[in-house]
Amino acid sequence: MKRAVLSWQGLVALVCTIAAMFMLPLYAAGASAPPSSATSALIALLAIAAALVSFAPISRTLAATALFVGAHGAAWLLLATLPGNEGFATSSFFLLLVAGWLLASRCVTELSELQPPAPAGRWLLRLLIPAIFGAWILIVWEAVSRGAGIPFVILPPPSAIWTRISGSLPILGEDIRQTIFKAVLVGYVIGCASGFVVAILADRFAFLRRGLLPIGNMVSALPIIGVAPIMVMWFGFDWQSKAAVVIIMTFFPMLVNTVAGLAASGNMERDLMRTYGSNYWQTLVKLRLPAAMPFIFNALKINSTLAMIGAIVAEFFGTPIVGMGFRISTEMGRMNVDMVWAEIAVAALAGSIFYGVVALAERAVTFWHPSIRGG
Repeated sequence: MKRAVLSWQGLVALVCTIAAMFMLPLYAAGASAPPSSATSALIALLAIAAALVSFAPISRTLAATALFVGAHGAAWLLLATLPGNEGFATSSFFLLLVAGWLLASRCVTELSELQPPAPAGRWLLRLLIPAIFGAWILIVWEAVSRGAGIPFVILPPPSAIWTRISGSLPILGEDIRQTIFKAVLVGYVIGCASGFVVAILADRFAFLRRGLLPIGNMVSALPIIGVAPIMVMWFGFDWQSKAAVVIIMTFFPMLVNTVAGLAASGNMERDLMRTYGSNYWQTLVKLRLPAAMPFIFNALKINSTLAMIGAIVAEFFGTPIVGMGFRISTEMGRMNVDMVWAEIAVAALAGSIFYGVVALAERAVTFWHPSIRGG
């Protein structure tokens, strides 16, 4: 049990809900299929009940559960009453939306204070908290874009983007195959691998380290919109030129991070290896490379996003009639904004999965590092 606490989120949510009830209806006159008074009362009842629960001296788990149900139940009913994309929502509608968002914020606050004893519980909590954040970005986006009647070409609602995604799976699949499975993955592997190898050589030979690192800083500052057309001229319009752009973008972050990581091992550890009679390569494999792994994986995570950006932007400067960058450029010219957002959503999802795979590999390889043990 916890002591009673006056949460500001619950208090403001309660005030917003009561004010919304005095300012009914939810939609202005002229809206098609306005919600019944019973639906409006149910939305307010869920919000008020969740706000009052946030003050009650109950366990954090029970409070978080009640807040989750109240906030998301009210939001679901609120979105279900939206009549198309007409823009007839009143102040009462937006006050209830703010109340739901505040209650969800309080739910996340309660969840973040929990310390589950089981690893499965901690893992579930790490997924649930960002999922609630992401869900409310979509809820607010959907409610504001439709409730305020934002023009479709400026900001389509998530429901329209999802409809476009579900209706364009073959096109999106071909774009993913061209951009991600060809340009991104090939360029990422070659760029990271070559950067790693050159970093080992630069660590072994001082003249390479002193000569390459300043050049790496300069090349990293090159604008991609200047490099991409040159690569298209050199390697053609197919995926090879995009992979070349990805190689350039990923090579030097890997080089710089690996060189820094190889210098991370302490002098005492190196002296110990020398007393054991270890040569350069034995010291490298058994001491310096393990110590450099956090730096190497940092470069891999940075490059996972750079590779996606590089390949998509490079497709703006010449590509076959397929690819995510090509589709974004073409559909924007046709004002098919929902297809543009569909490609952006798929690219963001693919990039997140890519980053997550690298992060999981990092946890498996660097399990001994304090940052992993503490997480």
